[in-house]
Amino acid sequence: MNSVIKTKGVTKIYQETVVPVQALNGVDLDIKEGEFTAIVGPSGSGKSTLLNIIGGLDNPTEGSVAVGGKDISTLSQNELIDFRQNNIGFVFQAYNLIPVLTARENVEFIMLLQGKSKEERNKRVEYLLEAMGLADQIDKRPNQLSGGQQQRVAVARALASKPKYILADEPTANLDSKSTADLLDLMAQMNQEEGVTFVFSTHDQRVIDRARRVITLEDGKIVSDK
Repeated sequence: MNSVIKTKGVTKIYQETVVPVQALNGVDLDIKEGEFTAIVGPSGSGKSTLLNIIGGLDNPTEGSVAVGGKDISTLSQNELIDFRQNNIGFVFQAYNLIPVLTARENVEFIMLLQGKSKEERNKRVEYLLEAMGLADQIDKRPNQLSGGQQQRVAVARALASKPKYILADEPTANLDSKSTADLLDLMAQMNQEEGVTFVFSTHDQRVIDRARRVITLEDGKIVSDK
């Protein structure tokens, strides 16, 4: 299996406070293509910071990050935006859906940015929302959907661009047991059918139980990988 996400000596120090905060301390990580991996640890362990750095949403203070063989720290801001748009799908705890757009329009949005044809957009949106069990909710706005439904729209949106990697930050934090099980089933299905590499940051035991690899962070360091 190819290494698709590789960090070397990644350290992150936040200087905004009077006393600098070290969120990550020399993290070496190697994730292979098609993995279904959970990064776990207590609050403040650095798991969300690590996910954001892998996704190019934040920069390391020291160290390097390669995604798909490309050192993302060398990319300009515009190159990084293009790279993320075409390679990485993000799922956030807070959903981050656009309130004025319907489920269909939220999922379709990134494909508009990619310049996909209307026919291709419609086909992909309908396939994903049906796979998410939302075929009958396609024209509803986020405030008309439950939390579980909004998170499934967010996952469909993350998958819309046919990314190679999905980075999911506490994706089940606001969901009940059934919604969590349904969401994890769908993610596992996409992992198998489309070969998408999934990396979660989570403290949810339900996600940890489904992961095929669990990496534990404490105080910004990897203390376990199994």
